[in-house]
Amino acid sequence: MKINIEERVLHFKQPAGTSRGVYTVRRSWFITIRDGDRSGVGECAPLPDLSCDAIPDYASVLRRFCDDVCRTGVINYEAMRDYPSMLFGLETAMLALRSPLLFDTPFSRGEQGIPINGLVWMGSYEEMLRRIEQKLEQGFRCVKLKVGAIDFGRELDLVKRIRERFSPREIELRLDANGGFSFKEALYKLELLSQFAIHSIEQPIASMQWGNMAELCRYAPLPIALDEELIGVNDPDQKRQLLRIIKPDYIILKPSLHGGMMGCREWIRIAQEQGIGSWMTSALESNVGLSAIARFCSSVYGDKITMPQGLGTGQLFVDNIPMPLEIRGDKLWISARS
Repeated sequence: MKINIEERVLHFKQPAGTSRGVYTVRRSWFITIRDGDRSGVGECAPLPDLSCDAIPDYASVLRRFCDDVCRTGVINYEAMRDYPSMLFGLETAMLALRSPLLFDTPFSRGEQGIPINGLVWMGSYEEMLRRIEQKLEQGFRCVKLKVGAIDFGRELDLVKRIRERFSPREIELRLDANGGFSFKEALYKLELLSQFAIHSIEQPIASMQWGNMAELCRYAPLPIALDEELIGVNDPDQKRQLLRIIKPDYIILKPSLHGGMMGCREWIRIAQEQGIGSWMTSALESNVGLSAIARFCSSVYGDKITMPQGLGTGQLFVDNIPMPLEIRGDKLWISARS
C-alpha cells in the first residue's frame, strides 16, 4: 500500500463571506491510496481559524498518519480524534479503495437524490436579495441565509420579503449567524426573527459559552442548532456533556470539522439518545469531499431523506475537481450520465 499527498489551492468564483471573514481561495490536501491495481482518493480540507486541526505543520502531521496506515493497513481512530479533516480524508480514501460507491445506497447508485437547502452567502443587501431570487427561481424549497454581517434591520427586511412572497409551507427558512450575535442582544433578535416562521438558526452566539447558549436554547422562541460549538469536542463523554447542558434542538455535522465519519456517527448517536435532531452539511470542500459527505449522509440517514441537507456548495470554485454530481431542482444527485 502506498499513499500520495497532493496539495491544491482552489479559487472561489466569488468571495465567500462569513462572519469570520471572506475566503477567496481554498487549500486542500488530496490523498491517493494505491494497493495493487486499486486506488482511492480522499480530501483533507481544514478551514483556517475554524478547524481544530488547522495547524502550521499540517502536511507533516498528515504524512505521519498516512505512513501509519501504510504500515498497519488500518486507521488509528483514537489517535486521529483531534484531526478530523485528516481523518475524513483517510476514511474516504480507504472506503474508495474498496468500492467507488463508498456506500452502496440508492443515492450512490444514482437512483435517488438528496434534498438540499439553497445557501445564500453573506454580502451587501442587494447581493443577498439577488441571490435569494436566484435560489427561489432554481426551485429550492428550503433556503438558508447567512446573517450577522450586514445591518440586522436590513437582514430582517430580507427575511420579511421572503415571507411576504412565500408561506412557510412553500419555503422553509433557515438562518446561520456563525456566532455573529452578542449574548446581550441575541434573544431580542431571535424574538424579532421568530415572527417569520424560521425553521432554525445556527450558532446565534459565539462558541465556548455553554451557559449562555443553554439559556438561549431554553428561552428562544425558535429552534437553535449548534455548529461551531461542536468543533474540538472530540471525546464521547464531552459530547454527551455538551448536549446535556445546552440542550439544542439540532446539531449540524460537517465531517471535516466534527470528527470525520466516525465522529459524526458518534455525535448522531449521542444526540438521538437525548432527542436532538441533526443534519449534515459540507464545509467548502471540493467536489471530492462533497461527494464523500453526500454518500456518507445517504448511508447514515437512510434511503429516504426528507430533511434538506447542506450539500449544495460544489459549484463555488472555478477550478473544482470534476465529479459526477449535479443539482436538479432542490436535490443533489450522482449523475447517471457519468
